[in-house]
Amino acid sequence: MFNITDTKVRLVKRTDGKLKAVASIIIDECFAIHDIKIITGNDGLFIAMPSRKTPEGDFKDIAHPINTETREFVKNTIMKAYALALETAETFE
Repeated sequence: MFNITDTKVRLVKRTDGKLKAVASIIIDECFAIHDIKIITGNDGLFIAMPSRKTPEGDFKDIAHPINTETREFVKNTIMKAYALALETAETFE
């Protein structure tokens, strides 16, 4: 298994949409994956890996975990960073 050596989460300022944040991870201090989306779905929050639109209109992942164990590891790491970002975010009244 690899190590995620850095995680950055940018919260989305608009609160009315399903997109809550965008994350980036660094793997083993040598490989970066950007534009991982944190989205609210019917069953709660989930991550969507970076993707591109095909000429047919479908979306295909550019980078993604290829097994459940790795996907859960990436998701859990990003969700912990998201929770921390929410805790430390400035709130305005």
